[in-house]
Order: sequence, then C-alpha cells, then structure tokens
Amino acid sequence: MADNTREIIVRVLGEIEDGGIYSHMAIRGALDKYQYLPRRDRAFITRVCEGTVERMIELDYIIDQFATIPVEKMKPVVRDILRSAVYQIRCMDSVPAAAAVNEAVKLTQQKGFYNLKGFVNAVLRSIIRSGDRIAYPDETAEPVRYLSVRYSMPEWIVEDWLKEYGTFLTKNMLDRLLKERPTIVRFKTDRILSMTILDSLASQGVTARRASYLPYAYELSDYNYLPALQAFRSGWIFPQDTSSMLVAEAAAPVKGDYIIDMCAAPGGKSLHIADKMGNFGEVEARDLTQDKVNLIRENVRRAGIINVKPVQMDALVYDSFSEERADIVLCDVPCSGLGVISRKSDIKYRVTPERITALVELQRMILRNAASYVRPGGRLIYSTCTIGRKENLDNVEWFTEHFPFEMESLDPYIPKQLRSLGTAAGYLQLIPGVHDTDGFFIARMRKRRL
Repeated sequence: MADNTREIIVRVLGEIEDGGIYSHMAIRGALDKYQYLPRRDRAFITRVCEGTVERMIELDYIIDQFATIPVEKMKPVVRDILRSAVYQIRCMDSVPAAAAVNEAVKLTQQKGFYNLKGFVNAVLRSIIRSGDRIAYPDETAEPVRYLSVRYSMPEWIVEDWLKEYGTFLTKNMLDRLLKERPTIVRFKTDRILSMTILDSLASQGVTARRASYLPYAYELSDYNYLPALQAFRSGWIFPQDTSSMLVAEAAAPVKGDYIIDMCAAPGGKSLHIADKMGNFGEVEARDLTQDKVNLIRENVRRAGIINVKPVQMDALVYDSFSEERADIVLCDVPCSGLGVISRKSDIKYRVTPERITALVELQRMILRNAASYVRPGGRLIYSTCTIGRKENLDNVEWFTEHFPFEMESLDPYIPKQLRSLGTAAGYLQLIPGVHDTDGFFIARMRKRRL
C-alpha cells in the first residue's frame, strides 16, 4: 500500500463532509488525480471512502462509546482519521487491525496533531479489545434508533419507511442499500451486435454477465476505469441502472415520434429512446445549465446518434413553442435520490423533510409545464430515483386530478417479473431488497383527447 493512500482517504472524506462535495464526485476526482497509483491502492481508496461515508452513523456511535470527546466536537481531520480506521478495523478483514491503528496514529502526527496521537491510539485499541461486544440500542425498546445505528440511516428516514412499508420491507431496504451495487451498463444494440461488445470487453479482461429484467442490461466487473474501455469510448455501452432503462420501455416510442426529455442530463434516457427509434424521429434533450447540456452533447457524440438534440432550457420556464407538440414527454425530475443511496451514500445525510417538501413543489411545477407540451393522445412518463410516496404516487394522483391525463397500464411494456396491481394501474415502484435494481418510480399517463 502506497504511503500516502490513507492521507488521500482523509482528504477525500474532508471534501465530502466539510467541503460539501458529493461522495462519488470527490472519489472520482481523487482517482483521476492519482491515476498512476496501482489498481490495488485505487480500490482501497474507493472502498474505505465509500464505506466510511456509508456507515458514518454507526462508526460515530461506536467511537462515542470509547472516546472522551464526542465525535461532533472533534477536530475534523482527527474525526475522519478515526472514522476511516474504525471502518477498516470492523469491516475489512483484509486489513490487520494493528496496521490500521499504526497508520492512523502516524497520520495524526503527520497532520500536525502530535498531542492527539495517544488519544487516537487509545480509542482504536479500546474498540479492538471490545470485539463484538459493542452495546447497540435495544431493538424492541428503540426500534427506530436501533435501525438507524445498525444501518447508518438517519432516524427520520427510518421512521418514514416504517410507516409506509412496515418493518420487514424497511429492513430489507436498509440491508440492500448497504450492499454495493454492481456497475450496470446498457448495450447499444441498434447498430452493433451484443457479441461484438462482449468480445471487446473480454479482450480487456472485463467480465460481463446479463443483469436482471432486460436483455441489453449487463453487469460489469474486473475493470479499473470505465472510460478506458474501448466499448465505452466507441459508444457501445452506457452506465445506466436497469431501473432507469425501464423508462424507455414504459415510454414505448415509435419511429417518427417527437419527444421532449425535460431534465435530460447526462442523457441516458434520451439516448436509449433514440436507440429504440433508430435514426428516425427526434428527442429534444433539455437541461438547465450549459455544463449539463455539454455533457449530453458529449454522450450523443460518443454514441454516434443523430436524432438527439441537446437544448439548454429551464424546465420551470414555460415554453409556448412546445405546446401540444410532443408525442412523449419525459419528466425524470430532480428528487431526493433515496433510491440510489447504495451508489451515492452521502445523499441520506443531505436530504431533510423540509428539502423533500420543497422538491415536491418543484416536481409539480415541472409537471404543470410538461402537461401542456403533450399532444392530445400523447404520453407523459414521470420518474424519480427515490422511494417515498410523497415524491411518487402522491404526485401522480395530484397530477391526474388537476390535468386531463389518465393512468395507463405498464404491463404491456415491462417484463413479466415486474408486473403487479400497481403496474396494471400505471405505475411501478422499484424497491431495493425486493427488486434487483436501484429504488425507482415510473408512471405512464396518457393525455385525453378533448
């Protein structure tokens, strides 16, 4: 292990919590900066950073039992050194406990906290001696706090899910969200054979196996850096969870359709729908900022697709030119993101009940505009990457009450394994631990002909 690996980890953790940078962006930035590091070191940085953030509530709970200073009052650097060391000690069999302690003490001194190296050493060695005898909250007496600590999920989220889904499903979700989601990619198979893509991946040592539900969804492993793969650079594969791919299935475009994607970046759904139409029709991929539009444009270029038009446009600003022009409007709206915690674990610490209330209002403002863009007889596809009812089914019920739209069954468009009473009624709620996907919501609505 390179000498500076743990220092990189502590620096990344500081950027996430104190710098406000999202975990996946901070980790990716570090990996890009230190591309020269061996694959083993890069994997170690990723694992410890992701794991420390993911289990932060539990780690703090453990540290507080053995430290004379509460975690919240510690110096940020020392706090991050302790958190990452405890994660290595308790969650990584490949790291000898003594090595984790020694490196943490050494790093404390290197960071200029010579007088605290004894404190760090004492806390970590006490935790090691405790073994499996950590006193967790009582599950019967304090079920919410117990689940919060055990699964490192804020108590208000646990409480909401218990009310909506019950104990069994909530535990399944919490357990699944702590497990790493594999890299899922969509094979671009409109003009290239899957076997050609598989051969290209295999030539670079990548293992690809079919993912659940869709024939063009694959799970990748045994690779170091996705953009380095020839299949990625050629535009043959696109990182996209199966749940997101189901949006294009629910939309069911036909050649010649005019489609508006209201919040398109980075463009995965727009590109997927364009693939389904070949080179016919048009997908107008809109987003708020030029940076996001540039990202869509780069993905369009890489894919070699000619029927996607990236456009900078604010979904909250009404566009009179688009009135009743679209055969399909996609509303994959900004949301709390609680369905993708296994990929972006710090989301759960950033979202608040007040934030969700504000998001619901934002989502409804976007839906108001989108309603006008759909032609009579056209479809509106609403989707989020979250789990709670407020952002999902409540919004759909509000929308169909206030606008001339009706729910339409998803069953003709989605795999049989996913069909249920809900999909027959027009919506699909994907739940981690129940479905082999991220948490995701999709609804299909048709505009009535007046």
